[in-house]
Amino acid sequence: MLNDATILVTGGTGSFGHAFVPMTLARYNPKKIIIFSRDEMKQWDMAKLYGDDKRVRFFIGDVRDRDRLYRALRGVDFVVHAAATKIVPTAEYNPFECVKTNVNGAMNVIDAAIDCGVKRVVALSTDKASSPINLYGATKLASDKLFVASNSYGGEHGTRFSVVRYGNVMGSRGSVIPFFLSIKDKGVLPITDPRMTRFMISLEQGVELVWHAFEDMEGGEIYVKKIPSMTITEIANVAAPEARHDIVGIRPGEKLHEQMIGPEDAPHTYEYPQHFKILPAIHNWSASPVRIKDGVKVAEGFTYASDNNPHWMTEAELGAWITSNAAKIGAI
Repeated sequence: MLNDATILVTGGTGSFGHAFVPMTLARYNPKKIIIFSRDEMKQWDMAKLYGDDKRVRFFIGDVRDRDRLYRALRGVDFVVHAAATKIVPTAEYNPFECVKTNVNGAMNVIDAAIDCGVKRVVALSTDKASSPINLYGATKLASDKLFVASNSYGGEHGTRFSVVRYGNVMGSRGSVIPFFLSIKDKGVLPITDPRMTRFMISLEQGVELVWHAFEDMEGGEIYVKKIPSMTITEIANVAAPEARHDIVGIRPGEKLHEQMIGPEDAPHTYEYPQHFKILPAIHNWSASPVRIKDGVKVAEGFTYASDNNPHWMTEAELGAWITSNAAKIGAI
């Protein structure tokens, strides 16, 4: 589907973009991948990685700027919407800045995609959008709702929208693994709560789920990858086996366990070998055979959370992953 296509990635200089671009160039050989972001230095640095490859283009812009998006999306076939204000404390202290990017920006992407005739849009979401307790999660829930509902307004071009939701990306900049590795020589690691659990997904798995969404989507689906969990203490044990743990308490807006599917979504959720799909409740789309395909409806009251997950990553598996990915942990 992505062969010889023009693809635009909002927030494309972030962790996701750094994985998506080389993987998609290698697998699909698209006509063009456009990196749309507002940080010129990150674009400058990223451009060095691709030399004279004419398939990779860079476009300075902000999803808050509706007119700039219209210019950027002319002739684009597929969009991955990865731009977001996502650091939880930043959102709490700068609430409307988060709203302007995550909610207003989402609506700008939707309007521009429909009016410019984009074929399909996949928006990246987060576990924090499921039963949100912080502003970041609330804005991403609003964003998810916008993208789902926008399938009612696809217009003559039939633009389709879906969402991909996943949790903690292993090794991404600002996440717990590079943080623990950066301070392990101090001999003490701050642990919020020893009971805390987190989902573990690699950037590569995130990219593959986006590819699957583009291939599978009819419009309005929220795709949730099946991934393993770990406790925060297990992650700490692997990152710094000799370090002492200092219990510091849960930070404002932080959950003890991640949740990607809540009980309210269960009536519209279907299970597949590698993922779940939350189907739209509106327009009776959750009963649509073309969306359900070969899915099996989950049980009443079903939840998918990091503490009730049937799949767990061992310390040995995480250690092997850290060893094989040491060069890029925390770099993007």
